[in-house]
Amino acid sequence: MPDLPDLSPRPGDLEPIETASVDELRALQTERLRWSVRHAYDHVAHYRAAWDSVGVHPDDVRELADLARLPFTAKADLRDNYPFGMFAVPREDVVRVHASSGTTGKPTVVGYTKDDIDTWATVVARSIRAAGGRRGHVLHNAYGYGLFTGGLGAHYGAERLGCTVVPVSGGMTERQVQLILDFRPDLIMVTPSYMLSIVDELERQGVDPRSTSLQVGIFGAEPWTNDMRREMEQRLDMHAVDIYGLSEVIGPGVASECVETKDGLTVWEDHFYPEVIDPVTGDVLPDGEEGELVLTSLTKQAMPIIRYRTRDLTRLLPGTARTMRRIEKITGRTDDMIILRGVNLFPTQIEELILQTPALSPHFQCVLGRDGNLDHLTVRVERRESTALDAAHEAGSLLQRLVKNSIGVSVAVDVRDPGGIERSVGKMRRIVDQRPPR
Repeated sequence: MPDLPDLSPRPGDLEPIETASVDELRALQTERLRWSVRHAYDHVAHYRAAWDSVGVHPDDVRELADLARLPFTAKADLRDNYPFGMFAVPREDVVRVHASSGTTGKPTVVGYTKDDIDTWATVVARSIRAAGGRRGHVLHNAYGYGLFTGGLGAHYGAERLGCTVVPVSGGMTERQVQLILDFRPDLIMVTPSYMLSIVDELERQGVDPRSTSLQVGIFGAEPWTNDMRREMEQRLDMHAVDIYGLSEVIGPGVASECVETKDGLTVWEDHFYPEVIDPVTGDVLPDGEEGELVLTSLTKQAMPIIRYRTRDLTRLLPGTARTMRRIEKITGRTDDMIILRGVNLFPTQIEELILQTPALSPHFQCVLGRDGNLDHLTVRVERRESTALDAAHEAGSLLQRLVKNSIGVSVAVDVRDPGGIERSVGKMRRIVDQRPPR
């Protein structure tokens, strides 16, 4: 393994709330939760109607456990109130809006007051610092700018921390490499799948990725595994750290790994209250049990979000590097789960097995098709540049056996030449569904 630099925080680096006692944190959360619930009820017609329909009033939420009495909020609720129906302040007080891509229907829109932007910058700055970033570091920001929250969220947080930001955005991979070589950044923020494309381009240009100035990669916007972390750290000789967020809640910066532990993402609980529920029954699960992450904003003004079902699967764990609780690395999403002949599987499981097969690269897609009434899955994956064609064929057969033995389902494997899988400059499209409608 690479000999990575020690980027642990020094005395005075952290905000007091990051190391406050659990009792202090819970008291602050309770106070802020009462405000957020009242703010949502008084100013958002959707919440008022939904809560009135089940006979729950903001005055009934006196402590954190009472939050479970309130109904969930789902993505469909945001779409039904498109564009500004979930706003809790006059539109004139909203200084910025972001939105999802809307590829599967109306986009979900989120708004921010000036104070919300300030809060967002604070939690992203905190996240970058937790990942090892420091004032004066040069940060190469390859998240997409625009309606997607990644680029501007990372940008404002990095500036708040005192970094020098290179606002590259996504795409133009050759230029990304040129700027990394010329500007010598310490940090890069990007999706893990696009980082692989940058690494490939470095190698195509004859540059050893381990020779760059990068010390930390802060990767988010899509699930990735600890096996991928090891691959990144080995190929780049830098720390690979996870960041988590979603536009409906605020954007990046809801949670972040701490570079000194890399044992899950610390949730910034002074601004976001986490629950984990059984995705079928909706029951709140005890800390430590795996289920679906639900988030409630505690300080958002323009668009409070109460018990939002993220569809991300994880579990809540005790704090380690910080007082606040952690979420385990996201293993998948309920809406990314593939059910193949009665077996549940996630793309991250395929990724783990590919990374156990040295002849194959981490560039892959899961292609769903159908013969008659029977669904089938083909794993498209690239061979590594150094892998001969006959060895690639053997590696494909090995991957088939690994999937069958580990997951319990038979798949086809299509091994392609380097560059044979479409590249993404944002979130990678891991699942390609070619099944005709029933």
